[in-house]
Amino acid sequence: MTIAGRTLGSLLLFTVLLAAAPALAKTLVGALTAGAVASPDRFGALAARDALRKGGNAVDAAVATGFALAVTYPEAGNLGGGGFMTVYMDGKPYFLDYRERAPAAARADMYLNAAGDPDTALSLVGNLSAGVPGTVRGLYDAHQRFGKLSWKQDLAPAIALAKRGFRVPAALIAERDEAAPQFAKTTNFAAWAAPMRTGQLFRQPELAGVLQRIADQGADGFYKGPTADLVVAQMARGPIKGLITRADLAAYTAVWREPVVGQWRDFSLITAPPPSSGGIALLQMLQMKADAAPLFRGQMLNSPQYLHLLAEIEKRVFADRASYLGDPDFVKVPVAALIAPDYNARRAREIDPARPSATAGVVPGLEKPQTTHFSILDRWGNAVSNTYTLNGSFGAGVVVEGAGFLLNDEMDDFSAKPGAPNMFGVVGGAANAIAPGKRPLSSMTPTILLRNGRVAMVVGTPGGSRIFTSVFQVIVNAYDFHLPLKAAVAAPRYHHQLLPADTIFAEPYSPFPASLAAGLRTRGYKLVNQGYNGDIAAIEVAGRTPVVAPDPRARGFGLVVP
Repeated sequence: MTIAGRTLGSLLLFTVLLAAAPALAKTLVGALTAGAVASPDRFGALAARDALRKGGNAVDAAVATGFALAVTYPEAGNLGGGGFMTVYMDGKPYFLDYRERAPAAARADMYLNAAGDPDTALSLVGNLSAGVPGTVRGLYDAHQRFGKLSWKQDLAPAIALAKRGFRVPAALIAERDEAAPQFAKTTNFAAWAAPMRTGQLFRQPELAGVLQRIADQGADGFYKGPTADLVVAQMARGPIKGLITRADLAAYTAVWREPVVGQWRDFSLITAPPPSSGGIALLQMLQMKADAAPLFRGQMLNSPQYLHLLAEIEKRVFADRASYLGDPDFVKVPVAALIAPDYNARRAREIDPARPSATAGVVPGLEKPQTTHFSILDRWGNAVSNTYTLNGSFGAGVVVEGAGFLLNDEMDDFSAKPGAPNMFGVVGGAANAIAPGKRPLSSMTPTILLRNGRVAMVVGTPGGSRIFTSVFQVIVNAYDFHLPLKAAVAAPRYHHQLLPADTIFAEPYSPFPASLAAGLRTRGYKLVNQGYNGDIAAIEVAGRTPVVAPDPRARGFGLVVP
């Protein structure tokens, strides 16, 4: 389906790919001078480099990185979580949904206390907060469809890192120490994490054994047999029992979905469809900004008026997210209507140019913050943008005994009660209610930008509800404000999400400058320094040469691979 409309001052075409992508399929992929990787840590980048140097493509490199991060980036890299992968391969777009699923025994009211209110102690920590993991099946299915190297070759770096160990960075120790108190007394996190010491080798022989079974047996090495038995046994341990069964694990499937594709300026954006809210939100924000071009004209990046206008856009996007978005296998998501140009032009006309619109009046218009992301580009011009997660830092804080990997707390991403906020302060509705086998709504936004059929940028980030607003700001910084990639990524990022009302969040290491704070307060905003605002992993192509700019906010690492 193609939807065309006129923006204020420019023509903007938006397309929802719900069946196929014939226009993109006809484009030719051009060779580049090199491949590239933007990874959240050095070990993941080196794993990708090795795969590319051996003749592997972007998917091989992504699989190698994904498994390596399960060893060296345990706060978010994972075997026990799930995610989304956006792929551009041989001139065609693809999207793989390997999000976690609710166990068969899950119930809509399973996290409500006697008073009928959400109990976050159950949805965030311990066995009951874990959904059925999807990472291994997702990476396996991606490799089976597109990989050039053998499966064992792609897993070799991760197995070596687990067996031989890696030197623990100080940043990982800081993450561990910050997360540990919430897991005390209710999980086995402390026993697993205690051996980590800054600068010392951390060996994980049990995890190496699991990785070796996966290398030898494919996804069945995780979802069946000894590893599955260890996961099920873990569900019965501790004060909080879990729901995942052998049948849940054996029945897990990843899903190839049609990506959402939109045209913005002279770029085609390939991005995430539901159960992600991120792709739709990103396209809505880009479109509303274009429709409101007269209001933005002459505004400096991150000036008080610029941030006010962004907040007005974001407020409307989050109102739609709360009401309409969920797992498309369970609810009908009005994707075409939400990104239709006429709809977003009308929403843009609702922007109050002077003060925040009253939160109660911003209604849907149709009727933790730890994740990780990596971007890969091979020398043939194929690309992977992959975001996967345990949800909160170190997930549920539960380590599968005998297997050495952490389980997710992704069940908190469901709406435990319509209108009640999750760990990121985001509200949801009935469309995202818990149901057996259902995948929770996500903000993950792995995105690939094309220009004339060739990859122009591969981008994504962790950050919970901040994900798509962060991706949006980097894209706009690069292409509306013409900043070099390094500056576009490093620029301060700000966030608004409808609730709490009239609140703009800044990063802790980039507090509001006095003049900016005064200008926003004059307009009626409350200002909050938040604890986290993403870790962008972006690759931009200049001519035929990739450019990588690691986010200075974390321990990201970028490599160009000749």
